[in-house]
Amino acid sequence: MEPAVAASSRWTDEDGVRQPCGDVHGWRPGTNQALCGVPLHRAGLARFPHVSWRDARWLAGTADARLRLCPRCDAAAGGRRGRGWTRRNPRP
Repeated sequence: MEPAVAASSRWTDEDGVRQPCGDVHGWRPGTNQALCGVPLHRAGLARFPHVSWRDARWLAGTADARLRLCPRCDAAAGGRRGRGWTRRNPRP
């Protein structure tokens, strides 16, 4: 199941749909914390179950609203594959 989005702020697009803005975290519906461990209620994050993490990554690059994706949530959602740590000289 792909994570949804929780954000610190919101904006409304031309179709009248709420969209995330500000600090954006990944969130699995049914839990009360972001993928990075931040509690949603204590941090004051609004939930956006209709916006997937993949859509948030696209919005961060194309939308007029400013989005700052949480790097820990991005790594937990699998957004940083291929750029991870690799062992160059393994032990025998």
